[in-house]
Amino acid sequence: MASVTELIGQSVWDSNGVWVGFVVDIRVVRHKGELQQSHTVYGLIVSSRRAPLLLGLTRDRQGRSAWLSRAVARTVYAGCTFVPWEHVTDYGDGEVHIDVLRKELNRV
Repeated sequence: MASVTELIGQSVWDSNGVWVGFVVDIRVVRHKGELQQSHTVYGLIVSSRRAPLLLGLTRDRQGRSAWLSRAVARTVYAGCTFVPWEHVTDYGDGEVHIDVLRKELNRV
């Protein structure tokens, strides 16, 4: 698994080789109750514009989000696309390849 810093900024390409955008944020699930807290990636937020300020915008350290943060996120994430992690087939060298078409992905 690539680290978060390695995935941010990578170009995403669909199954037909069509450019989807840049990875601007990563959605993770935190696993509680384990000896060491761990996280699992469940999706990527992709945008045609690079916007590094998106990382961590919607959640605080406890996983809560304030109403103001949610309102700002709706504006900043407008036009972004969510790519579920199970559709990622390959990543590295600055590129992420997915096994679905761009038009089949959901907007955020």
